[in-house]
Parts: sequence; structure tokens; C-alpha cells
Amino acid sequence: MKILVLNCGSSSVKYKLLDMTSKEVLGSGGVEKIGMKGSFLKHTKQNGEKVILEGEVLEHQLAIEYILGVQTSAEHGCIKNMEEIDAVGHRVVHGGEKFNSSVVITDEVIRNIEACIEIAPLHNPPNLAGIFAISDLLPQIPQVAVFDTAFHQTMPEHAYMYGIPYSLYKKYGIRRYGFHGTSHRYVSRRACEFLGLDYNKTKIITAHIGNGGSITAIENGKSVDTSMGFTPVEGLMMGTRSGDVDLGVVTYLMEKEMISTSAATTLFNKHSGVL
Repeated sequence: MKILVLNCGSSSVKYKLLDMTSKEVLGSGGVEKIGMKGSFLKHTKQNGEKVILEGEVLEHQLAIEYILGVQTSAEHGCIKNMEEIDAVGHRVVHGGEKFNSSVVITDEVIRNIEACIEIAPLHNPPNLAGIFAISDLLPQIPQVAVFDTAFHQTMPEHAYMYGIPYSLYKKYGIRRYGFHGTSHRYVSRRACEFLGLDYNKTKIITAHIGNGGSITAIENGKSVDTSMGFTPVEGLMMGTRSGDVDLGVVTYLMEKEMISTSAATTLFNKHSGVL
């Protein structure tokens, strides 16, 4: 079985083509600068050789067409045709409270992902763009959504609730969701394998450290607390995220700089952090 894994961001699509029988990576890489000047595809072949292919890529469907074309090309490809791909897996950032595991994508699943756009406006739209592109290009192939938030759905109420009126949670779903769940789940399992520990009987702290960062407490294989919250902004200071900031600072700057809520969100979510 061959599975294509896609991670669609706002201006990039990262991918891996995996042979699940031999457990080999047949090809990997990504398209960068989608919709901008200087778009390119960086592809790593099965033998480790890397190639960079330049070309204008205006939107996500073109990026995925480009990726599929490279996978099946005579010069750089690793499969003869697209019919060799048995399934496509998508990283989806926000699944809200609807999903506590990976799911086969259906129209209902898509509607639920769309319903989370309001609380994940930077992530869910490009994730959906990838799903729609595959639906157009490979309509007969099953697709699966793997949610960043799913692993953290085991958090107890005292960990995910904020100290705000309960009515706001009931009305708007304001709570701590947590992110990087796929990473925390994988890292915790691998750590236990290396240490010879029973994953289902171990307490472990995992750290996802990259341009984005988060920490999770895992007890007996389940997430019980995590540093990220309603959005990925909460928690650790990151490359372009402020991390935890006193709410008074936000309102103070909005008043002093005379900026809108949207502008304040951009300030703290894109133009802050350690860079």
C-alpha cells in the first residue's frame, strides 16, 4: 500500500509518499511560496538525491498537481502512475471537540472542519484546499484527516477550561484545545520504546520545539495537560508567536496604538516572538 501524506500551509505544501509494505519513503519534499514570486518544488528522491524545480505556482491545487507530476515523472518519479496511490492523509490543525481520532474524510467531516475556520483562520482553509484538490485530482482515492487537536481531547475538564464564565464555553466553544498532538503522541510513544517503558503505564512530559513550540503532560498514554490553548498563540514563546501575555497588555496596546482586535492579533501572532 502506498500513501501520500500532505501538510498544506498557507503558502506551502509538504509531502511524503510512503510504501507501507516496505516502510520506505519513496519521495518527499514540498512546494514553497505558493501564490508568490519565486515558487519552487524541492524534491528528495528515494536514493536521497535532491532536486529543485522552479515554476509559478499560484494556488494549492496547482501545487498538488505539480507534486503528483513529479512523483510520476520519468526523471524524478517513484511510481508509474497515480493509480498506485492507495490513500491520501492530510494534516488538519483544528478539529474542535468533534474529533478525538483520525477519520476518513466525508462531506460531514468537511463541514465540521469548515466550522472550525473561525478559530483557526490561518490553518484550516489551506488544509481544506488540499482536501478539495485531491477530491478533484484523485476522486476515487480515500482521504483521511489527522487532527493536531485530537490527541488532546483526553484532557480533563479542569485542564481545558478557562477561568471565564461557563456560558462563554457553551456558547462559543472557548476552551483549551491544544495543538501539535500528532507530534506529542509520536514522541511520547518513541521515548517509551527507547526506554523500555509501558506506554500505557507511564507519566511523561513531551516538548515539541520548532518555530512553533508546546509542552504536553501525558499520563498512561493520554494527554492530560498542554501549553497551547484556544489557539496556538498560548503557551511558550515561539518564532513568531508571543506565547502567554497578560490580557492587560493586549488591551493596553490596543488603546495606546489605537488598533483593532484583528491588528492586535496580527501583532501578537505574526510579528512577535523571538525572531
